[in-house]
Amino acid sequence: MEKPWLQSYDNGVPASIDYPEVDLWTLLSDSIKNYPNQVAVRMILKYLPLGFKLGARLTYKELEDKVNRLATAMAGMGIKKGDRVAIQMPNSPGTVIAFLATVRLGAIVVNTNPIYTAREMHHQFTDSGAKAVVIWNNLFPKLQEIQKDTDIEKVIICHLNDFMNPIYSYLLKSTLQKSGDWVDVPEGDGVYWMKTLIANNPPNPPSVAIDTDEVALFQYTGGTTGTPKAAMLSHRNLIANIMQIDAWVNDMAHGKEVFMGAIPFFHVFGMTVGMLESLYVGGKLMVMPDPRDIEMLMKIIEEEGISLFPGVPTLYIAIINHKNVKNYNLHSVKVCISGGAPLPIEVQRKFEEITGGKLREGYGLTEAAPVTHANPIYGRSKTGSIGIPFPDVEARIVSLDPDENGVLKVLGIDEEGELVIQAPQVMVGYWNRPDETKNVKDEEGFLYTGDIAKMDEDGYFYIVDRKKDLIIASGYNIVPREVEEALYENPKVQEAVVVGVPHPRRGETVKAFLVLKPGETATEKEIIDFCKERLAPYKVPKMVEFRTELPKSAVGKLLRRALVEEEKAKIAAAQDDD
Repeated sequence: MEKPWLQSYDNGVPASIDYPEVDLWTLLSDSIKNYPNQVAVRMILKYLPLGFKLGARLTYKELEDKVNRLATAMAGMGIKKGDRVAIQMPNSPGTVIAFLATVRLGAIVVNTNPIYTAREMHHQFTDSGAKAVVIWNNLFPKLQEIQKDTDIEKVIICHLNDFMNPIYSYLLKSTLQKSGDWVDVPEGDGVYWMKTLIANNPPNPPSVAIDTDEVALFQYTGGTTGTPKAAMLSHRNLIANIMQIDAWVNDMAHGKEVFMGAIPFFHVFGMTVGMLESLYVGGKLMVMPDPRDIEMLMKIIEEEGISLFPGVPTLYIAIINHKNVKNYNLHSVKVCISGGAPLPIEVQRKFEEITGGKLREGYGLTEAAPVTHANPIYGRSKTGSIGIPFPDVEARIVSLDPDENGVLKVLGIDEEGELVIQAPQVMVGYWNRPDETKNVKDEEGFLYTGDIAKMDEDGYFYIVDRKKDLIIASGYNIVPREVEEALYENPKVQEAVVVGVPHPRRGETVKAFLVLKPGETATEKEIIDFCKERLAPYKVPKMVEFRTELPKSAVGKLLRRALVEEEKAKIAAAQDDD
């Protein structure tokens, strides 16, 4: 068979889907029409006595009203089609509103990690040319450090207690103020409060004609090399992936599912598989600002009846190993798609035993909006496999080196090469980087993933290694060069190489190898603290090794791969000793 994976599809999953020629807002508006009075977004921060819940909730009708009012206000500020609007917030109802209001106007969302340092924010805002930012109030001081060096003219402040009833809003604000987790940001001079804009503007934004092939999102990624760059994802790209997921989970009950929104929405996986998918099927989206609170996560699963739970292996590992997991009934969970890192088979087995649901490993990348492969939900799930291609995804394994005619050969069963993908969810390209785009996307539209893989006779794919140096820790992509550049800012550092080393919980973790300048001394803690001031926490090296020299090629190039192999050998030796 040309596509052997088709024989492994679950019953009812189509080989191809008819995608509508509409924009994202129009697609999601169907849920508003079909389920106006059902809860669209729900946030619970704390369960109170007598059944009260500290949080916020919006029905689909209320969500539409707030999106339209914010879009009206944004249009009044001069934000128009094609403008870039950065969104930098933890998961909350305000995050959903800001995202939808932006695409409603034909503007482009720039997803930004809320734990970025000012240094990282500066790169992303200047590179994207963002004209406005919707930001959590606690992040405003960091924005002030760099705003004058960006194109940002309008700042919209969202508070975690926005959209709560007055009593809950007061309680949360008072609690956060007492703990020092609240920053007061006054309105004025280009700074606006989201809740004020929504209260003072009518729900009638301008009508904007948006073509499905126009860009909806800048999603930053490491790509294959260098500093993070924006993958331009169109309305069509996002719609395709949303509808593919709906087809893959072919018993998705529209209007009835409850989604766990624990993966951050600024991450492409959480945004598409969590936020957008829930809105598309008329689900109730339970948003968690802090998914590290595993006890709260389990309580929400039990109390709210979570049925769809997209996540990364670290979340599932944390649940099955939690000391109180037996105290919770997690049997509402029906389907989980795991991404971001390899899913250990024992984690899959134990989680399915605890919940009774299906936990299936998938695969994707930012440049593909993101999911391209997954194991069948109810059919055969193969150990160690990323699964089979989604509907309309053409996947091939090609040789790593061209032949004498400069052509890459398409390889056969069990032959290892680079995984390439052609699909409707593959990005338009990288923003302002045509050369980088040509490096990863050919004239036929095939995306070169940089992952070395193989395919078995049934069409199941397996990731063997990575051609690129990207580190994937807890589902986050980390570009070694970006960490190295931060290390080189330390006046004591002469040479630095950063690699990913295997980690039982994070999948990989960041390790730095350093050569200090003659006469200098430093401790591991000193280097780590230095990085904490310049990098988001997940990028900061967890281990530092000092050396007198680093491995180099004959021409003096630092050999990152040699250090990776050293680390793997150490782990293998330790396992043999056990």
